[in-house]
Amino acid sequence: QVQLAESGGGLVQAGGSLSLSCTASRSILSINVMGWYRQAPGKQRELAAIIRSSGTTYYADSVKGRFTISRDNAKNTVYLRMNSLKPEDTAIYYCYSDAQWGQGTQVTVSS
Repeated sequence: QVQLAESGGGLVQAGGSLSLSCTASRSILSINVMGWYRQAPGKQRELAAIIRSSGTTYYADSVKGRFTISRDNAKNTVYLRMNSLKPEDTAIYYCYSDAQWGQGTQVTVSS
């Protein structure tokens, strides 16, 4: 089983940017899909973005045009660059891959 460790969360003002990283405990070359999910207080966990090994990406409508997912296979890491952040982006962000979840990292956007 792969273990995932997220980093990069924090507090930012609306309109600001944050970058999240998710580093896997082993090579991600054989992992087709890696993704970022998020869970806001009182809400269900939802998909934010995924990236396939081919480089194909998918974004939820709520983040499209503002978030960018990327992966660096050499570093076993997937990234989420978040721009133009809104208070409604406040959530715990989880990395997901190979049926495993990271521990999550808190992102708080103040208005």
